[in-house]
Amino acid sequence: MERAEVLPLNGWRAARVADVRAESATARTLVLDVPDWPGHLAGQHLDVRLTAPDGYQAVRSYSLASAAVPTGRARVEIGVELLEEGEVSSFLVEEVRPGDVLEVTGPLGGWFVWRPGTPGPVQLVGGGSGVVPLLSVVRTHAQVPAAPELRLLLSVRSPAVAMYRAELLERAAGQPGFSLDLVWTREVPPGEAARPGRLDAQRLAAASIPPAQRPLCLVCGPTPFVEHVAELLVAAGHDSGRIRTERFGSAR
Repeated sequence: MERAEVLPLNGWRAARVADVRAESATARTLVLDVPDWPGHLAGQHLDVRLTAPDGYQAVRSYSLASAAVPTGRARVEIGVELLEEGEVSSFLVEEVRPGDVLEVTGPLGGWFVWRPGTPGPVQLVGGGSGVVPLLSVVRTHAQVPAAPELRLLLSVRSPAVAMYRAELLERAAGQPGFSLDLVWTREVPPGEAARPGRLDAQRLAAASIPPAQRPLCLVCGPTPFVEHVAELLVAAGHDSGRIRTERFGSAR
């Protein structure tokens, strides 16, 4: 995909890339300046559209990592993980530079969100890059006075691909009401005694808010992971009506 200037059309906006940051060995954050941004809630996403010189277009969805923002010109962040044979993710991770312009539309999604003021604690469960919309919840939670308990259980293959790890550890140490639990499925950080392994019922019970407290559960990640976690939550006694899921496939 070649870089090109784009104009707003049929709901699409021209978003200029203000900054890029590496978040892991395989992922980066894109910071976008978006004029006339209608605002977004924690947990929503936007679509990115790339157009090739021959007119071929590819559209992919990316979660917003930035905290909820009101209407108006905004600087928002998306998290992008490089996927094997991913024509859009490879361009966004390897080619995009500050000053480039992308076509975006959004925000999208109204189910997988957290609104400040929602009663009860919140349990977040993420797998891999599924942490991106959950980070938006964590960042929004930090701005809310007397916010409810918020807990994030994150399953990641290895430290090398753990997105936002440093920020999350820092927030867990200093953000009131927020706690973090990490499950390493293939490789643990040097010096840690824990063994790598898949998230199971025992680990979930030890690192999540008990069902009796009726937390709102937000689960995001690859489809098999999300289905597995949702089944574990229901089996543990969580109210299925308070479990919300966001899943993605392999083509991004």
